[in-house]
Amino acid sequence: MASDEGFSDFFYAAPDGLKLHARIYGEANARGWPVVCLPGLTRNARDFHELALCLSSKAKNPRKVIAFDYRGRGQSDHDPDIGHYNVGVEAGDVLAGLSALGIEQAAFIGTSRGGLIIHVLGALKPAALKAVVLNDIGPVIEAEGLAHIRAYLDRAPKPKTFAEAVDAQRRVHGADFPALTDADWARMVRAICRETEAGWVPDFDPALVDTLAGIDFSKPLPDLWPQFDALAAIPLLAIRGANSRLLSTATLNEMQKRHPGMESITAEGQGHAPFLEAGDLPEGIAAFLDREENKSNT
Repeated sequence: MASDEGFSDFFYAAPDGLKLHARIYGEANARGWPVVCLPGLTRNARDFHELALCLSSKAKNPRKVIAFDYRGRGQSDHDPDIGHYNVGVEAGDVLAGLSALGIEQAAFIGTSRGGLIIHVLGALKPAALKAVVLNDIGPVIEAEGLAHIRAYLDRAPKPKTFAEAVDAQRRVHGADFPALTDADWARMVRAICRETEAGWVPDFDPALVDTLAGIDFSKPLPDLWPQFDALAAIPLLAIRGANSRLLSTATLNEMQKRHPGMESITAEGQGHAPFLEAGDLPEGIAAFLDREENKSNT
């Protein structure tokens, strides 16, 4: 279904038959690398709307952009088996979507869980990755940060009005995101929530929260250094929120050591995970993609 908002809706079947959704931005004949946007744990394709518009229609080299809703998020069907809500299955779903679209290679932008999925894609199909942008995620997840995510999901408010929903998000995340404007907070709520008769509710399967229930946050979480090391030959930009609780500076420094060509940007006044449409991040991402594509063509 076409939209006057700069994108079209694309529905496809997952390997197990579940109906999944993605947004497609830009012209089909765009010459540059297509860009695949992968959101966080409970987020959806709407998270990337402003960035996708920038990359597909406002950048010097416009690109086709595909933003995915994982199963159980946004306009994708919920899965009756919550065991399927894992990065391995979701990586397979992304590959199925790209196959349905006829896309063999692309640049990938992954926010939080989306970056973990990129690590898996690097193991499953490394040739598909032309360049990678990791948004506030790396091979090591700080337990404190994930515990914070579980805590606010467990205690998620039930706002009746849009203003209440905005206030609720600002109360939970405001200290980590002093750089955000009123417009940013409003855009966040419209991206992560949907309006129902009962009020504004998170736009994901509530069972997703249960997937975090068995994690022991007193112990270090498993890391993905072998998978990260496999990305060594792929151009990489790492973005870290200056106030992030999930990606530490120590992990970012180790990533730089293992991937000497890695570029990095610190998003001042932002926590986990930075709004990629804020400040000069869209220009930084577009410039990174242009530089790396130009290198690959020479």
